Order: sequence, then C-alpha cells, then structure tokens
Amino acid sequence: MKLATALSERADLQRRISELGVRLNNNAKIQEGEKPAEDPKALLTELDECLVRLEELIARINRTNNETKSGDLTISDLIARRDVLKERIRIMRNFLDASSEKISRYSKTEIKVLSTVKVSELQKQVDTYSRQLRETDELIQGLNWTTELL
Repeated sequence: MKLATALSERADLQRRISELGVRLNNNAKIQEGEKPAEDPKALLTELDECLVRLEELIARINRTNNETKSGDLTISDLIARRDVLKERIRIMRNFLDASSEKISRYSKTEIKVLSTVKVSELQKQVDTYSRQLRETDELIQGLNWTTELL
C-alpha cells in the first residue's frame, strides 16, 4: 500500500469515527417502550473496529514518515517545515493586511497614520515563503505517492 493510500484511508476512518460518535449519541436514550433507531452495541463494535484500524494506520504512517528520506530530511521533517511555513505565511499576511490598510482622514488636522514596515518588501518575503511552501508540499505529495507504507 502506498503512503498516500494510507493517508486517504486514515482521513476516511477519522470521518467514520466522528460520525459513529454522533450516531451513538443520537441513540443513547429513548422513550420508554421505544426502540433506538440503531443498535448501540453494533455501533460500539463498529467504532472499536475503526479505532483499532486507525491506531494501526497511524503507527505505520508515522513509522514511514520517520524513516523515509528526501535528501537529508525525513517526511516528518518536511511536514514540520510545511506546517511552520503555513503559520508564518498566515501571520505575515494578516500583518500585511493591517499594515497596508488605508486610514481615511477627513481633514489635514487629523492625525496621520503610517505603516511601521515597507509593505512591498514584506510582500516579497511572503511570496518567497509561499513558493517554498508550494515546493515543500509538492515534494511531500510526490513522496506520498511513491513510498510504500512500512
């Protein structure tokens, strides 16, 4: 099984587990004399099976991510880099939005508000980080489709 297939199955299991939780809660109580729409015991059995499979997949995915390298970096290293780049870009874009926001003045006697940074220079940095993010994500995706799950 390829790593990408395992990641897809993991996402599907996580959705199913979430849905099973909702279905269990919907069948937790009934009025006296009524029957639940679904058998809670069957739902609990299905939940247990899904959780066992999820644990197995997560362990194998983590093992694969820690042992598969691209150059000197493991997939885990690349995922960490991608996550930090995403956060950096998010914060810098919010800062750029705040820095470049126009403040209307109704007269020359009102206080003039200026940006604390050169927005164009900072935008170039964000563009560079965005390119690095795209390249890192493409590398991870390529590895996911070519790496066998351990």
